Amino acid sequence: MERILGIDFGLKRVGLAVSDPLGIFASALDTIPSAKIMIYLQSYIAGQPVSRFVVGYPKNLDNTPSENAQRVELFVKQLNKAFPSIPVSLEDERFTSKMAFRAMIDGGLKKMQRRDKATVDKVSAALILQGYLDYKSNS
Repeated sequence: MERILGIDFGLKRVGLAVSDPLGIFASALDTIPSAKIMIYLQSYIAGQPVSRFVVGYPKNLDNTPSENAQRVELFVKQLNKAFPSIPVSLEDERFTSKMAFRAMIDGGLKKMQRRDKATVDKVSAALILQGYLDYKSNS
């Protein structure tokens, strides 16, 4: 069964999460250097069918796109070009880094583990994807 891939795109790193086959819950998958993300995705999709990408879209508190939104839009164009048969959805990513940090504290991760930005990125991707999955199940 196909899965949905959640993506938290950043200049240095990209956090990734994946849904379960039924599309009910999201799990943190990996963190990849931004320069290598397309190679990683090609390899991942070759071994695991993906039905959709859910990309975190950065917004300001007033709901306007943040300055990083242009980079995300460029990345989405690259995704559409590289994987034209896989649809892309944008999901509001406001507060996901703070929520990821809180989830790591609640999960019992030690202080040194919480300082690892790669862990924060993949947990953020899981929160972005879970938000999408929750919305789809309620609509």
